[in-house]
Amino acid sequence: MAVHPQLPNAITVARILCAPIFLWLLLADGGAGGGLRWAAAVLFIVAIATDGIDGYIARRYDIVSDLGKLLDPIADKALTGVAFVGLSILGELDWWVTIVVLVREIGITVYRFIVVNDHVLAAAWMGKLKTVFQAVALSLALLPLASLSDAAAWQAGVWWVSVITMTAAVILTIASGIDYVVTEVRAARKGRHGR
Repeated sequence: MAVHPQLPNAITVARILCAPIFLWLLLADGGAGGGLRWAAAVLFIVAIATDGIDGYIARRYDIVSDLGKLLDPIADKALTGVAFVGLSILGELDWWVTIVVLVREIGITVYRFIVVNDHVLAAAWMGKLKTVFQAVALSLALLPLASLSDAAAWQAGVWWVSVITMTAAVILTIASGIDYVVTEVRAARKGRHGR
């Protein structure tokens, strides 16, 4: 079966375009657990899940491109970034968490553009793991699961699962940022010494 070489990139661009729609849905009902909140959560989950689909298609049909390597992490950051900001606007996530995540994400993204003419800084394994944990943590935070039951045990359980997954996501966000910096510094030193 022939696959258009730009299909993975088109899926990635669609993921970027979903970000503002998702944010509007999230903020439209002011944090209530109604239909718009469920729609926002489902849109986020579907959009972030396409990350695996476009990557699979690109690898399966050998149509991996430098543009895809550049756009893919940006699409992830656009979606997760607006999710972090939206949850903080609603008062459901401390702003310091969002700021730490955004500093790391924006920093790495800016660096990607700075070095793009020299080399493409593709997502490393820890960066991919970080994205998975962020996706899970944000999905749990976005889904109004606590509203499904008035039972205190249920609500406490939902809260603890959300806190634990978000903590893991933040730790991996910081650790993967450090990993990128260390890897790039080592590569730069090797390049200089090799001349």
